[in-house]
Amino acid sequence: MRIGDLARETGVSRRLLRYYEEQDLLRPARSDNGYREYTEADVAMVRHIRAMLAAGLSTAVIGKVVHCVRDKDELRVPSGCPTFIGELRRERTRITETISQLETSRRLLDAVLDTAPRNGEETTHETAL
Repeated sequence: MRIGDLARETGVSRRLLRYYEEQDLLRPARSDNGYREYTEADVAMVRHIRAMLAAGLSTAVIGKVVHCVRDKDELRVPSGCPTFIGELRRERTRITETISQLETSRRLLDAVLDTAPRNGEETTHETAL
């Protein structure tokens, strides 16, 4: 299948598919005329890439572990790929730290908002927001 077919099949733009290729996340075959040729395995790979991005992994991290993803239907940890687990643990720690920082920020905002005027009384600063 060609890039337009892959875009339709996965809901991912052609531009983004080319970006995935630039990042070495996708490795389509090339026909004699230079056109990219994708397979059903590439459809599954794009779905895996999208799932990993949604989980908060960067394309740099995905690039380190994408070769470990072989299952067509779901993400699995293959036995011969220990870097996959290490990278995922590091990313989970990073995400947990980010969540903690965001929760601290939310508590600070809540404390400020608790001191704000009530009953629709707005200050000049709030109106500007």
